[in-house]
Amino acid sequence: MYEPIRPKSVVHRMGGSPTTEPDYPHRSRGEALDIQLAGHLAALLAVTDELGLGLDEGATRIAAQVARLRGAQPTRVTQQGPAPAGDGAVALHRRAHDLAARALLVAASRADTTVAILAAERMDAHAAALGSLDSSLDLAGAH
Repeated sequence: MYEPIRPKSVVHRMGGSPTTEPDYPHRSRGEALDIQLAGHLAALLAVTDELGLGLDEGATRIAAQVARLRGAQPTRVTQQGPAPAGDGAVALHRRAHDLAARALLVAASRADTTVAILAAERMDAHAAALGSLDSSLDLAGAH
C-alpha cells in the first residue's frame, strides 16, 4: 500500500554527510560555460582554417578569443592543398555556421558581448558564403 522507506542515496553514503565538502573539485557555472564556449570556438576555428579562402582575419579573432578563454593559444592546422570547392565547401560553411550559432548561444548565456558579436559576424559571413555558393552551384548545374 505504501512505498517502503528507501535507504540513503549513494551520493550521501559515499561522500559522508551532504553538508561536508566533497573530495572532488567542482566547477562554477561560469567556468563550465567558459570551457564549453572555448570548445565551440576552437571547433569553429578548425573549420575556418580548413576553409581557408581569405578568412584569416576571422580566424585570428577567433583564435584570440580561444586563447583568452583557455589561457593558451589554440592548436592551428595549416591547410594543405587547395581549398574545398562545391559540395565540400557548402558542407564546411554549414558546419561553421552551426558552430558559430552554438558559440553565440553560450556567449549570450554568459554575457560575453565580444564573443557574441564575433559569433554573429561569423554566422553572417558563412551565411553569405553559402548564398553565393548555392547560387554558383545552381548556375553550374543549369548548363
